[in-house]
Amino acid sequence: MLALVWGTLAWGYAVAQQLPPAEPPLPLPSQSQPVETLHVTTNEVLVPTLVEGDDKVVYGLKPSDFELTDNGVPQRLHVDEEMDNAPVALVMVVQQGRSAALEMDKVTRLGPLLSLFLGNGNGEIALVGFDSTPQLLHDFTGSLDAIESSLHQLQPGDGGAAILDTVSYGVDLLQTQPERYRRVLLLISERRDHGSKHIKPTALVQRIGASNILVLSISFSPSAAEFLHDLTDNGENRTTSMIGTLLMAGQAMRKNAAKELARLSGGEYATFTKDKALEEHLSQLAQRVHNRYLLSFRPSDPAPGLHTLRVRLTRDYGAKVVARTSYWAAPNP
Repeated sequence: MLALVWGTLAWGYAVAQQLPPAEPPLPLPSQSQPVETLHVTTNEVLVPTLVEGDDKVVYGLKPSDFELTDNGVPQRLHVDEEMDNAPVALVMVVQQGRSAALEMDKVTRLGPLLSLFLGNGNGEIALVGFDSTPQLLHDFTGSLDAIESSLHQLQPGDGGAAILDTVSYGVDLLQTQPERYRRVLLLISERRDHGSKHIKPTALVQRIGASNILVLSISFSPSAAEFLHDLTDNGENRTTSMIGTLLMAGQAMRKNAAKELARLSGGEYATFTKDKALEEHLSQLAQRVHNRYLLSFRPSDPAPGLHTLRVRLTRDYGAKVVARTSYWAAPNP
């Protein structure tokens, strides 16, 4: 049976010190209630996939409309024809260090929009702030008022922006949530990492590839060249070599960590300079969390290591496909 696990890179890496453990989240109020499990079993790979044409979601696609390759080999797909309606466990990660103080006023007003992630109200949200280190500002809760209050209490941090360390911390938090939850990490930060010491880019690539976590990134950036949906690279031209793929992704993460983290998970990336743009981006990203097809497959060759995925449509709908580009496989012990 294939297991998607977090392991140590083949050639090894050194971790300077351990991050402080994530505080145990509060019990989920709905945990005792029977809820249909939408995630696949451990010998299957889950690939939530967004299909958009003319900025609108394309509905009604069938299994025959998709083609998925694993390391270049076509796979037999199962497609849940209903959109992703699982409850959401969201970790909202907000930068406080470096230049984030200039954007903090915009971020503190985002609380009411977070309801779009919760959908029918069964979801949970946790808030993490970071500068040189991550801090859990509010544990998982279904109370938007509580999260909004914590957002209004954000304070400027130090001169660091440890994006990689903090995303890894957020992954730890999300992995404590039930598998029936759609796990989403929302990152609001600058583009480049400054000061991460606990995990290297290639190791975080491996962590993202071993999870079913969707990363949505919104960066403060004055650049007009990178705007909403900079999604032209869906992994189509990437090598299937484990080492090569890891190195390429690691290099991309050094240039723009926020964008690469989103791409690896099949998420989305946007930039903003004004309040209205930030609010519009967040609204669109939240709505599209629930508009993904649930593709799954059993790998024909479950070899250990990093696998490169490519999802495309079998017919020309003039649409853009956004899906995770890799997963990490390791044998059972």
